[in-house]
Amino acid sequence: MAISYQQKEGNITILGAETSFEGSMEFSDNLIITGDFSGTIKSQKGSLVIEKNGKCKVDSMSADSITIAGKVTGDSYAENRIEMLSGSTVKGNIETKLLRISDNVNFQGNVKMLKDVQNVDVFSVSPSDYKKILSGSAEIEFEEPLDI
Repeated sequence: MAISYQQKEGNITILGAETSFEGSMEFSDNLIITGDFSGTIKSQKGSLVIEKNGKCKVDSMSADSITIAGKVTGDSYAENRIEMLSGSTVKGNIETKLLRISDNVNFQGNVKMLKDVQNVDVFSVSPSDYKKILSGSAEIEFEEPLDI
Protein backbone atom coordinates (compact mmCIF):
# COMPACT_ATOMS: atom_id res chain seq x y z
CA MET A 1 0.00 0.00 0.00
CA ALA A 2 1.46 3.33 -1.03
CA ILE A 3 0.85 6.15 1.42
CA SER A 4 0.23 9.43 -0.34
CA TYR A 5 0.27 11.61 2.76
CA GLN A 6 2.98 12.85 5.08
CA GLN A 7 3.32 10.34 7.89
CA LYS A 8 5.33 10.23 11.06
CA GLU A 9 7.84 7.47 11.52
CA GLY A 10 6.43 4.57 13.46
CA ASN A 11 3.52 2.18 13.34
CA ILE A 12 0.59 2.65 10.97
CA THR A 13 -2.90 1.58 11.98
CA ILE A 14 -5.53 1.41 9.24
CA LEU A 15 -9.26 1.41 9.82
CA GLY A 16 -10.19 -0.35 6.56
CA ALA A 17 -12.80 0.56 3.96
CA GLU A 18 -15.17 -2.23 5.08
CA THR A 19 -14.81 -1.27 8.76
CA SER A 20 -17.29 0.71 10.81
CA PHE A 21 -16.17 1.79 14.28
CA GLU A 22 -18.17 3.56 16.99
CA GLY A 23 -16.62 4.73 20.26
CA SER A 24 -13.43 6.32 21.50
CA MET A 25 -10.05 5.69 19.86
CA GLU A 26 -6.60 6.70 21.11
CA PHE A 27 -3.38 6.26 19.16
CA SER A 28 0.24 7.42 19.28
CA ASP A 29 1.83 6.93 15.82
CA ASN A 30 -0.17 7.00 12.56
CA LEU A 31 -3.88 6.32 12.05
CA ILE A 32 -5.47 6.10 8.59
CA ILE A 33 -9.25 5.89 8.32
CA THR A 34 -10.68 4.59 5.05
CA GLY A 35 -13.98 3.34 6.53
CA ASP A 36 -16.59 4.87 8.83
CA PHE A 37 -15.83 6.22 12.29
CA SER A 38 -18.19 7.70 14.86
CA GLY A 39 -17.09 8.95 18.29
CA THR A 40 -13.94 10.59 19.66
CA ILE A 41 -10.34 10.36 18.38
CA LYS A 42 -7.41 11.37 20.61
CA SER A 43 -3.68 11.51 20.04
CA GLN A 44 -1.05 13.79 21.57
CA LYS A 45 1.68 13.18 19.02
CA GLY A 46 0.17 11.08 16.26
CA SER A 47 -0.65 11.72 12.62
CA LEU A 48 -4.28 11.21 11.52
CA VAL A 49 -5.39 10.77 7.90
CA ILE A 50 -8.99 10.55 6.73
CA GLU A 51 -8.77 8.96 3.26
CA LYS A 52 -10.98 9.94 0.31
CA ASN A 53 -13.64 7.31 1.12
CA GLY A 54 -13.32 7.78 4.89
CA LYS A 55 -16.23 9.24 6.85
CA CYS A 56 -15.90 10.53 10.40
CA LYS A 57 -18.65 11.85 12.62
CA VAL A 58 -16.84 12.98 15.76
CA ASP A 59 -17.55 14.84 18.96
CA SER A 60 -13.92 15.89 18.60
CA MET A 61 -10.71 14.62 17.09
CA SER A 62 -7.23 15.68 18.11
CA ALA A 63 -3.76 14.79 16.85
CA ASP A 64 -0.39 16.36 16.14
CA SER A 65 -1.35 16.60 12.45
CA ILE A 66 -4.58 15.87 10.59
CA THR A 67 -5.00 15.36 6.84
CA ILE A 68 -8.54 15.16 5.48
CA ALA A 69 -9.38 13.84 2.02
CA GLY A 70 -12.81 12.41 2.94
CA LYS A 71 -15.75 13.65 5.03
CA VAL A 72 -15.54 14.91 8.61
CA THR A 73 -18.37 16.22 10.76
CA GLY A 74 -17.27 17.56 14.15
CA ASP A 75 -14.54 19.63 15.75
CA SER A 76 -10.84 19.07 14.95
CA TYR A 77 -7.76 20.10 16.93
CA ALA A 78 -4.20 19.66 15.68
CA GLU A 79 -1.14 20.77 17.62
CA ASN A 80 0.79 21.45 14.40
CA ARG A 81 -1.25 21.33 11.19
CA ILE A 82 -4.52 20.50 9.49
CA GLU A 83 -4.69 19.95 5.75
CA MET A 84 -7.95 19.69 3.80
CA LEU A 85 -7.37 18.09 0.40
CA SER A 86 -9.35 18.73 -2.78
CA GLY A 87 -12.75 17.01 -2.72
CA SER A 88 -12.96 16.81 1.08
CA THR A 89 -15.96 17.94 3.15
CA VAL A 90 -15.45 19.34 6.64
CA LYS A 91 -18.27 20.57 8.89
CA GLY A 92 -16.98 21.70 12.26
CA ASN A 93 -14.62 24.02 14.05
CA ILE A 94 -10.84 23.86 13.51
CA GLU A 95 -7.97 24.74 15.88
CA THR A 96 -4.37 24.47 14.65
CA LYS A 97 -1.08 26.33 14.12
CA LEU A 98 -0.89 25.71 10.35
CA LEU A 99 -3.87 25.30 8.02
CA ARG A 100 -3.92 24.39 4.34
CA ILE A 101 -7.21 24.30 2.44
CA SER A 102 -6.95 23.11 -1.15
CA ASP A 103 -9.25 24.13 -3.98
CA ASN A 104 -12.60 22.32 -4.21
CA VAL A 105 -13.03 21.83 -0.44
CA ASN A 106 -16.44 22.14 1.20
CA PHE A 107 -15.67 23.66 4.62
CA GLN A 108 -18.27 24.96 7.07
CA GLY A 109 -17.08 26.09 10.48
CA ASN A 110 -14.85 28.45 12.41
CA VAL A 111 -11.05 28.50 12.47
CA LYS A 112 -8.90 29.36 15.48
CA MET A 113 -5.22 29.71 14.71
CA LEU A 114 -2.97 28.64 17.57
CA LYS A 115 0.26 30.50 18.16
CA ASP A 116 3.25 29.91 20.39
CA VAL A 117 3.24 32.88 22.71
CA GLN A 118 6.48 33.90 24.32
CA ASN A 119 6.33 34.85 27.96
CA VAL A 120 7.34 38.52 27.83
CA ASP A 121 7.36 41.20 30.50
CA VAL A 122 5.74 44.03 28.53
CA PHE A 123 7.29 46.61 30.85
CA SER A 124 10.86 45.61 30.06
CA VAL A 125 10.70 45.73 26.24
CA SER A 126 10.26 48.57 23.77
CA PRO A 127 6.95 48.78 21.88
CA SER A 128 8.67 48.09 18.54
CA ASP A 129 10.40 44.96 19.91
CA TYR A 130 7.12 43.79 21.46
CA LYS A 131 5.39 44.10 18.06
CA LYS A 132 8.16 42.01 16.50
CA ILE A 133 7.72 39.35 19.17
CA LEU A 134 3.95 39.20 18.64
CA SER A 135 4.33 38.99 14.87
CA GLY A 136 6.85 36.17 15.23
CA SER A 137 9.52 38.03 13.29
CA ALA A 138 12.00 38.32 16.15
CA GLU A 139 13.12 36.53 19.24
CA ILE A 140 14.60 38.75 21.89
CA GLU A 141 16.53 37.67 24.92
CA PHE A 142 16.00 39.74 28.02
CA GLU A 143 18.50 40.44 30.73
CA GLU A 144 17.48 40.11 34.34
CA PRO A 145 15.79 43.33 35.51
CA LEU A 146 17.86 45.60 37.72
CA ASP A 147 16.78 46.05 41.31
CA ILE A 148 16.29 49.76 41.85
